[in-house]
Amino acid sequence: MGTTGYFCFMQKELKQFLDKKVKLYNQPAFIKDDPISIPHSFTKKQDIEIAGFFAAIFSWGNRTTIINKSKELMQLMNNAPHDFCLNHTDNDLKKLLAFKHRTFNATDLLYFITFFKMHYSKHDSLEIAFTQWMHKKDETTENGLKGFYHYFFSLPDIPERTRKHIASPEKNSSCKRLNMYLRWVVRSDDKKVDFGIWTKISPAQLICPLDVHVVRIAKELNLIKRQPSDWQTALELTAFLRTLDKTDPVKYDFALFGTGVMENKPLIK
Repeated sequence: MGTTGYFCFMQKELKQFLDKKVKLYNQPAFIKDDPISIPHSFTKKQDIEIAGFFAAIFSWGNRTTIINKSKELMQLMNNAPHDFCLNHTDNDLKKLLAFKHRTFNATDLLYFITFFKMHYSKHDSLEIAFTQWMHKKDETTENGLKGFYHYFFSLPDIPERTRKHIASPEKNSSCKRLNMYLRWVVRSDDKKVDFGIWTKISPAQLICPLDVHVVRIAKELNLIKRQPSDWQTALELTAFLRTLDKTDPVKYDFALFGTGVMENKPLIK
């Protein structure tokens, strides 16, 4: 068997392995212990968008803490985040001043709410905040992420400390949390874990979130060569995943993340 034939054989086995893991972990049972459970608490599109955005931005560290802090914030927003962002009073905002999650504090939170009020006063969905910067021929969401960063920080009197909470490919960040958020709102399938409430971005354009577990399993399986967990590595991993499924490469996030979290053993001996 030539080198090409051997590679194709290995690729076929790898695809079968990862497809099996997608089926195992892309399940409704996955929801309750994951930050995606926060937007799943809502049915209104705008509530899903805002709750999901906060849950994604909070997603570093312990998942239980992420979920609990996200729930705490939703309760402070009367479990109606869209209405709260649009119609809050000064007294409503005072209730938020003690909120903190790791390095995310009230200063950051108040700016986020100011942004959401500005945006939702003009638009019915957060989708356009990403898509207005994209072009029809874009292979990925890179332009959308770059444009979103500048749009998010287009208001006057931006707290400089808040910039660290929104990533951008311009800074060579892997944009893990935003890529995860985009997976949630763009992808859809019959398992209903992801929402699929946005239609102007194709699942084929999504970039795989570089969670620490995803990176570890991707390296064990030799899917990536680069060492740093940056934007270029996110592109490298996603490019490989497209060879397995060009229309929905990021479904393999379920396989890589689930295997990394749930199966604490080497894949290659």
